[in-house]
Amino acid sequence: MADDADLTDAHLEREMQARLAWLRMRQQALPYRGQCYWCGEDVAPPKRWCDAECRDEWERQQRRGA
Repeated sequence: MADDADLTDAHLEREMQARLAWLRMRQQALPYRGQCYWCGEDVAPPKRWCDAECRDEWERQQRRGA
C-alpha cells in the first residue's frame, strides 16, 4: 500500500509531466521566424531559440505572463 510520500511523489510527477506537455505544445505552436524568440539571434530551422538558456528564460517569462 502506498504511503503519503509515494502519493505525493506520484502527484508531483503527474503535475510535472502535464507542465512539460503544455510547454512542448506551446513551443510547437510558435511559428519559425529565423530568429531566437528571446535574444533575436539568427537560428536555423526548425529552431525557435539559439540555446537552452534563451529557451528557458523565454519559458520563465511566459509563465509569469510577460
